[in-house]
Amino acid sequence: MRTFLFFSVFLLFFFALHYLFYSRVIKKLLVSHKTKKVLTILLGLNFISNIFYVLGRYTELLFASIYYLFSISIGISFVLLLYLVVHEFIHLFHKTLKNVDQSKRDFIKKSGDGMMLALSAGYVSTAVYEGMKEPVINVVKPNLFDFSIVQISDLHIGGLIDREFVKHSVEKINSLKADIVVITGDLIDTKIEAVKEAVLELTHIRSKYGIYYILGNHEYFHDPLEIIAFMKETNIKFLLNESVTIDELKLNIVGVTDLFGYRVNLLEPNIDKAFQECNTNYQTILLAHQPKFIEELKAYKPDLILSGHTHGGQIWPFNHLVKLQQPYVKGLHQLSHGSYIYVNSGIGFWGPPMRLNSQAEIAYII
Repeated sequence: MRTFLFFSVFLLFFFALHYLFYSRVIKKLLVSHKTKKVLTILLGLNFISNIFYVLGRYTELLFASIYYLFSISIGISFVLLLYLVVHEFIHLFHKTLKNVDQSKRDFIKKSGDGMMLALSAGYVSTAVYEGMKEPVINVVKPNLFDFSIVQISDLHIGGLIDREFVKHSVEKINSLKADIVVITGDLIDTKIEAVKEAVLELTHIRSKYGIYYILGNHEYFHDPLEIIAFMKETNIKFLLNESVTIDELKLNIVGVTDLFGYRVNLLEPNIDKAFQECNTNYQTILLAHQPKFIEELKAYKPDLILSGHTHGGQIWPFNHLVKLQQPYVKGLHQLSHGSYIYVNSGIGFWGPPMRLNSQAEIAYII
């Protein structure tokens, strides 16, 4: 039922978006009828590709290369939305030119439309190019510990994130020879049965003191209890509102379930339970998928909080929308009570394989 509701809302939104673009932009272009017809056909094909993207995402009926093209159409739809917003401001400007000669007004409109189309093409091309880049290794220095941590987040295994991608990521992680490796949620973004082999590649991660994993919001969409049952059979330690103490490092690693649990009344985060077994004389790292979990800290003051969820905004300017919901979008920040939080931009992506002003990363905390 939830999938059907999502598909219905998705279909309605993207249909409205494409119709508005046709009626507000294409119909008003000062070009030939033939050109308008071609643009209308391309717009219709993009909308159809949007539909196939969702079908491929949730049924896995499409080959990866075809699914890749359909996923690009989602990014193009985001650009259509941005284009519409800017177009309306330009349209308001044109209304102020009533006393300008008609030929000059037409020239201004054609120039503006041409500039917008060129910018849109450049935007999509650059975002696709950036999305194809390998994750960078970001060295983070909070100056808190004398050991190393590798953090990955938001892998979103499923769809375009396949076994080969995971295997290559594991190789990069192992090259860092970390003492601890943590995975801060949104690891799996489909039914676990479809991606077991890809997930098992993560068991080849080498870490002196273990691999630790917490739920993100996307696991809740794909039967989190099944995911938990499967992961508990691996060497990856699932932290479900609980902690692990590493005496050799004088360290507590605390993991909480995601805030999405409140919405579905399942696996709700419980910070008191998570901290109850901690050694208060040791330093503490808290794994919490969403940065806004800092609002749930109460009197607890972990030395470092590791989060993800935001993808660093993934595609500019949507990072500004993320700021409306999350206190931080990416990078290292110090909280008012002295704790640090690092928000990982994610090693994978969600939706279109595109990034702009946000780079996929593996965080190496030393």
